[in-house]
Amino acid sequence: MSKLFFILWLICCWQSANALQPNIIFMIADDLGYHDVGYHGAQIHTPNIDKLALDGVILENYYVQPICTPSRSQLMTGRYQIHTGMQHSVLFAPQPHCLPLDEVTLPQKLKEVGYMTHAVGKWHLGFYKKECLPTYRGFDSHYGYYCGNEDYNTKLVTGALAGWNNTGKFKGYDFHADVYPDFSANGTYSTYLYEKRATDIIYFHDQRKPLFMYMAFQSVHFPLQAPQKYIDMYKDIKDNNRRVYSAMVTAMDDVVGAIVNALKLTKLYENTIIVFTTDNGGQTLYGGNNWPLRGRKASLWEGGVRGVGFVHGAGVKDTKRTSMELMHVSDWFPTLLHVAGANATVTKPLDGLNVWEAIADKSVMSPRKEILHNIDPSFTRPYSPTPPMRPYINKHGVDTLHGHTALRMNKWKLYTGDPGYENWDPVPSLYLNSTVDTTCLVSDGYHPDCVTGPEALKEVPSVRLFDILADPEERHDVADYFPHIVDTMLGKIAAYNKTAVPVVFPKGDDRCDPALHGGVWGPWE
Repeated sequence: MSKLFFILWLICCWQSANALQPNIIFMIADDLGYHDVGYHGAQIHTPNIDKLALDGVILENYYVQPICTPSRSQLMTGRYQIHTGMQHSVLFAPQPHCLPLDEVTLPQKLKEVGYMTHAVGKWHLGFYKKECLPTYRGFDSHYGYYCGNEDYNTKLVTGALAGWNNTGKFKGYDFHADVYPDFSANGTYSTYLYEKRATDIIYFHDQRKPLFMYMAFQSVHFPLQAPQKYIDMYKDIKDNNRRVYSAMVTAMDDVVGAIVNALKLTKLYENTIIVFTTDNGGQTLYGGNNWPLRGRKASLWEGGVRGVGFVHGAGVKDTKRTSMELMHVSDWFPTLLHVAGANATVTKPLDGLNVWEAIADKSVMSPRKEILHNIDPSFTRPYSPTPPMRPYINKHGVDTLHGHTALRMNKWKLYTGDPGYENWDPVPSLYLNSTVDTTCLVSDGYHPDCVTGPEALKEVPSVRLFDILADPEERHDVADYFPHIVDTMLGKIAAYNKTAVPVVFPKGDDRCDPALHGGVWGPWE
């Protein structure tokens, strides 16, 4: 009898502890610019996003990576891309590579403490072998696509969309339910499909277990496509790219509203944490805007890495505020494991920090004091950094003339080499009619041909320093005035570089050809 009582007591305690675990809805928009939400002044209708943000904690000193795959890899592992070999570019469909299989992922750790884990939408962390797929990396289910982008209606990945170095070579269908192709998705705008899938997950969730849903929107990545009813909302916008882009943002916002409504109808809302973030800065070639920040997607300037982000819901003590505490996308791994009651210890050192107390309590400071934005020795454009006439530059052995490096330390941000596209794009109301440069489709904005004209050829200092707190628009290089800061930060870059693993960026593999696999993108090894 006592043994039975003990077992019942254990079950009771487990259920009580489980009830305290919050549900986690993690929404990540694709290529959403800093100026592309209503609460940042955009003339785009985002009432659902705005309400969640204004009722929660808006993160205004929050950083992501400048392109898709690195942000997603750091979110999933809590580790900088220099430590996973993913510091150069994005994963392209023909590449035989994925998030290293010896990396422990966020959903894997959440499952250890009882969470049901679901992924909806974009994966973009590799799929050349089945072990790379979402349902082999900790998710109970996945509904969406593997590649970096695709047609919103046909779900085809063709020509340049298939990736760098293989333009026009491959064509295939990319939409899956778990590990199986789902051809029924063909012909339906993907945002509608994701709304139904996300709300179904909520409606049919077993509430005896906590829920983790990774809602990885396709929106608002190119190609620019939206239902006409949304485009008609923006008839006054002259620039076609901006008009369709705005429509895509609003369509995504409607899904956010539908998810919130489903949480309320199922009584899950009060015990749910909602995180919203972009994966990188807006791509100004395709309608995005990061005003007043400098740069765009694929650049290390603030416009490429300052993320739209907020937290709403359970456990947030001080709401309806803006936080200026420093945070990074890699911090979600230990932070969400903390709120879930999971052990964040893994076999490899984490670069992410638990910032939950700084999010939840306005009196708590973030433990994060610096961010390595990246060290990419392979980055190159038709661009000419010039060595500054400062004797201390090579003291630490840092190659300041080549590559793509940026480090944030407290209020300072240091660049070496080429930070990427560095203009300030005007506010959208000043846009003129424009056309899309299709060469940039080849590599998601990383191809050298994406930068042409004087901007690509001018010479600039190979080391630049900015006071981000005083100069968030990065208009005043102060490296000459603070040589001791430059020296200290170069030393830190050198130390980080000693811990970096080699870049892994393999050539495309013709065995990926969907024609060899029933016309579908999927594992080929």
